[in-house]
Amino acid sequence: MDSKTYPIQKTEAEWLELLGEEKYQILRKKGTERPFTGTYNIHNERGRYQCAACQALLFESEAKFDSGCGWPAFDRAVEGSIEYIKDSSYGMLRTEILCSNCGSHLGHVFNDGPTPTGQRYCVNSLSMGFVEE
Repeated sequence: MDSKTYPIQKTEAEWLELLGEEKYQILRKKGTERPFTGTYNIHNERGRYQCAACQALLFESEAKFDSGCGWPAFDRAVEGSIEYIKDSSYGMLRTEILCSNCGSHLGHVFNDGPTPTGQRYCVNSLSMGFVEE
């Protein structure tokens, strides 16, 4: 992770102990789960999606839609919950999304969403938790 200071601070050893290897690889090492395998890809319950690392509120269920991309998709985030970082890895230009509370990797946002916002937040299921309404 970069050296920016976030409200929630832990050492990488503490994150690994808290998250376990699988979530640690996605949230702290910027990994990606395989498409169509995540718990929240096809998930239509009403409630709130939180950061799996720090439980900060990220998305409301009303913002979720089925994009067909294989990962949970949202057309907007809770205001102030996301940090946006230019990502030019793998020969692509994308916008990485991080939890603004702890700096954990969530996924990427694209400007190809079908709703009026035009946004598609493509998020790893393992980077989120869900609290039912």
